[in-house]
Amino acid sequence: MKQNKEIRAIDKRQLEQIFSDQQEELQDKRSKYFCTRKETNLIDLSSPQAQVVIGVRRSGKSTMCFQALEKAGVTYAYANFDDEHLIGMSSDQLNDVLEVLYKIYGNFSYLFLDEIQDIEGWHLFVNRLLRKNIHIIITGSNANLLSSELATYLTGRNKEINLYPFSFSEYCELKKVDQVSISTKAEAFRRAVFDDYLKGGGFPEKFAMADSSSYVSGLVKNILVRDIEQRHGITWTDAFERMANHLLNISPAIVNIPDLAELFGFKSNATIRNYIKYLKDSFVLIEVQKFSPKSRQRVTQEKVYAVDVAMMDERENAFAGENLGWRLETIVLIELKRRCKLSGLDVYYLADRSYECDFVLCKGNVIQQAIQVAYDISSDKTRKREINGLLAAAKKSGCKDLLLLTDHHFEDLKIGDLDIRIRPVYNWCIGIE
Repeated sequence: MKQNKEIRAIDKRQLEQIFSDQQEELQDKRSKYFCTRKETNLIDLSSPQAQVVIGVRRSGKSTMCFQALEKAGVTYAYANFDDEHLIGMSSDQLNDVLEVLYKIYGNFSYLFLDEIQDIEGWHLFVNRLLRKNIHIIITGSNANLLSSELATYLTGRNKEINLYPFSFSEYCELKKVDQVSISTKAEAFRRAVFDDYLKGGGFPEKFAMADSSSYVSGLVKNILVRDIEQRHGITWTDAFERMANHLLNISPAIVNIPDLAELFGFKSNATIRNYIKYLKDSFVLIEVQKFSPKSRQRVTQEKVYAVDVAMMDERENAFAGENLGWRLETIVLIELKRRCKLSGLDVYYLADRSYECDFVLCKGNVIQQAIQVAYDISSDKTRKREINGLLAAAKKSGCKDLLLLTDHHFEDLKIGDLDIRIRPVYNWCIGIE
């Protein structure tokens, strides 16, 4: 059951002060350098549709929208609802917000609404503005709240854009590392920077933090408490948080609902399902379903991953360790999620009793590429296992595009009539194959 929020009225003078302070923050941003995000090109400011950017907190959604608006040179107003002074604000006051923004910014044709999903009834406000031909840009960190309201009230009038923390390519841009040259020097620098990325992940603000572990712990705690426990009125908060941290510790992992219920003392499997859904809606976890023509198998044998490798172990009381293979697999999945969103493909994993293939990319029910991920294949046993997984995927699906991603190995392999490319992840991530 959702927790009832205390609704309070906020004086217009206070609203003016809040949004004037936010205007100053925008002005400060104009003097700073920001990494270019590929998803910026997906924001269509000429469209009559609301542009909705969603993703985990602190992934850079606000900055990306700011960059898109600044680059376009349009006149816009900005309102960030992720502000403690606006907690409990009623949707009835959104018209007051609009009035205050006109006073601060003058006439504008674009309105940037940051983290508006916590204001109940926000969708009606947005719908009204769209009818007045105001261009709307929205960010949000809860997929379900945004998508359910948008699907109901803004059908056909919104475009959804997913944003993850920095990709490796964006990380290289931030670190000013050559992404084009294949010289020995350029290759060495990319590999060194990838080692940092593999361990530290891609949360943009984290690079300015002296204590990154404290930053990630605070971020995870904030999401669990504010975005999930308070929003959904969770009673057994301690058990929920222990379960969430457990899933981050063991990710990537296939979700076993009965085992989790027993481990954390929940009597209802439905409770566990809801909790996992909340974690996915808030982008703490991202899922990959098992490739199967049967819907039940896809749903019940779901595998979950942390949305960023930093969440796997840079938390208080985390016991994930430095399993580099799991971290490499997580980075590959998030990169695939980015690419597949652009290309219209779906990502699954493929498994049978005798083999597993980490990822298959599908168009409908046709597998177009099979991908294995292994940190180190110097062991004959590991190399054979990974290659056999690809061969089994090819046999099952007829797929000929077989790729084995490793930390540093490069090789072209031919087995029968099948070609297998073995490539280092740090080059694959930036398009060098």
